[in-house]
Amino acid sequence: MPIPYRDADELEELGAAGYLKIEPLPTGSGFLGALFLINVRGEPIEFTYNRIETPHTFLWRQDDIRRHAARKLTASLLTLCPRTPSLILCLAEEVGSELFCQDIHVAIPVCRIAPAIKAVSYSGDEITDTAESDEAMHLFWYPGKPSEESIESKLLYELTHRGLLTEPFSRATIGLKEVFGLEVGEVK
Repeated sequence: MPIPYRDADELEELGAAGYLKIEPLPTGSGFLGALFLINVRGEPIEFTYNRIETPHTFLWRQDDIRRHAARKLTASLLTLCPRTPSLILCLAEEVGSELFCQDIHVAIPVCRIAPAIKAVSYSGDEITDTAESDEAMHLFWYPGKPSEESIESKLLYELTHRGLLTEPFSRATIGLKEVFGLEVGEVK
């Protein structure tokens, strides 16, 4: 006689979380980017990646080059990704507030994440919050924090309590190293 069970199908209704990763190339001549989609269990759904070369000229300020690269990479990743995540997560140290507050507007919530012990600049357009995972984290939401009963909020809650708030960024880095043939120490 089979053992009765219930699969947690309602978790699948939460959709996918997209982890946006942007890293400089070790040569300093460009940036790598990935949009890594996972489900609430942390299982990979999609890995979209690209790279951009940046100009070597005295006419560009370093911050402008990084902003230009982040905008171009993110636009290409959003265009190439075959599935729309419920929310996009990114590291505040890699993605400035201007990317989603000024340069690119998406129809889904974006959450920049930073450890609570680090000082991070943010825009007045972002809504600040905190999350308790392995360590306290600052969350910077744009265009606003989803309501507590929303799918996005439930998805973030499940990811946080499963230890998946920041861990997928490491897997995205490993994926970028693999697809671009880089050594372990060549990208953060």
